[in-house]
Amino acid sequence: MAFSFKLIKMFDSIKKMFSAEDEPVNTTGKPDISREKSAELYAKAQTYFPGGVNSPVRAFKSVYGTPLFIQKGDGSHIWDADGNEFIDYCCSWGPLILGHNNAKVREKVIEVMQHGMSFGAPTALENELAELILKNNKFIEKIRFVSSGTEAVMSAIRLARGYTKRDKILKFEGCYHGHADALLVKAGSGLVTFGETSSAGVPKSVADETIVVALNDKEALTKAFDEFKDQIAAVIIEPVPANNGLLLQEKEYLQYLRDICTQNGTMLIFDEVISGFRVGFEGAAGYYQIKPDIITYGKIIGGGMPVGAYGSSATIMSNISPEGSVYQAGTLSGNPVAMGAGIAQLSELLRMGFYRDLNNKTQEFVEAIQRFATARNYKFKVFGIGSIFWFAFTDKEYIRKAEDIDASSMEKFKKFHRELLNRGIYLGPSGYEVGFISSAHTKTDLEKTKRAIFDSLDLVFNSK
Repeated sequence: MAFSFKLIKMFDSIKKMFSAEDEPVNTTGKPDISREKSAELYAKAQTYFPGGVNSPVRAFKSVYGTPLFIQKGDGSHIWDADGNEFIDYCCSWGPLILGHNNAKVREKVIEVMQHGMSFGAPTALENELAELILKNNKFIEKIRFVSSGTEAVMSAIRLARGYTKRDKILKFEGCYHGHADALLVKAGSGLVTFGETSSAGVPKSVADETIVVALNDKEALTKAFDEFKDQIAAVIIEPVPANNGLLLQEKEYLQYLRDICTQNGTMLIFDEVISGFRVGFEGAAGYYQIKPDIITYGKIIGGGMPVGAYGSSATIMSNISPEGSVYQAGTLSGNPVAMGAGIAQLSELLRMGFYRDLNNKTQEFVEAIQRFATARNYKFKVFGIGSIFWFAFTDKEYIRKAEDIDASSMEKFKKFHRELLNRGIYLGPSGYEVGFISSAHTKTDLEKTKRAIFDSLDLVFNSK
């Protein structure tokens, strides 16, 4: 009994620390939604998990208030523990291109689960999903399934190093490739740097094998190859950088990257964990018609289930064990439930007109919001590609590298995010995160969202 009382008191204390009570009172906009049950769950979670979450961005540290604990999702909508309903533009960070709880994906998952959930052995479902991907993507000939996007990138880098017999990799400031040690590296000072670790626990010796240059900077890229051309195993880039804003690159720059890699015997890796199957079935490689040496994919290929993949030519992939000497393995690689979900989802994406309709819907949404902001002379831009968009509080026509993002604009985003939540619109809880539209978003959803955005922008720019 005493223990229970102490536990309740501890929950109350934590709840107060992390509740909306300590936020600035919202006196100008829509009244704040109730987060009482989410606050209780968050207080309890603080006793179990570091920071109360299992992935840092979920803690809502970049925006106002207690993180929302989601109870269910259906179509384009989600509901939190307090019963608040939202139109969702996070879509589980992109993979739910058909929306939440899609009937065909759900039915396939149930069908597969009736026969077992994991075997650690090959199944016919792996062949079926691989065939769906490879027959409709001319940029890869063979594929290997793994359990996450981070694992796909780790494996792709190991493959590039094994194939080239070189150790160094080159990445770009502002691109995120998961939480592998070699990629948790940020730029130092100067055009070309051996990066500084961006996380404790990453050895300096690992960071010393990672070269970091600015995006959209040919001079820095050329200088890196002049200095290290015989040492660089791979250049890795998000061809659609979408983890630090939406830093859209010009095709000419990506082609330059392809050419300089070819000239120096360096492998080009396209990290398409976000852009893959979002800007088209062939991803950014198909959108720009540029062929990388290796491509990585994320959870979208498994209907949002824990899965990833990397693919390349048959020749390069022959270096992976058991055929070659580059080791990669995983008990859950090719998990049948994820494979089934992927088959159901990707089959829908191949339906005639799917991408035309989805991309047109997104383009109309983006253009309508931009017209409103421009007419009001607001310092606000909407960037978009495929079914991905990003709201930026800026007057710059383009933002192509991370250092061009105005950090001070994030204060405006915090208020914008709060106003949208209070109007039933859910965006990712950071101004650096992109948004996604799914095939489940209806015209009514989009019209309601536009009205909410217009009202929220008016408040952000006109209130003191």
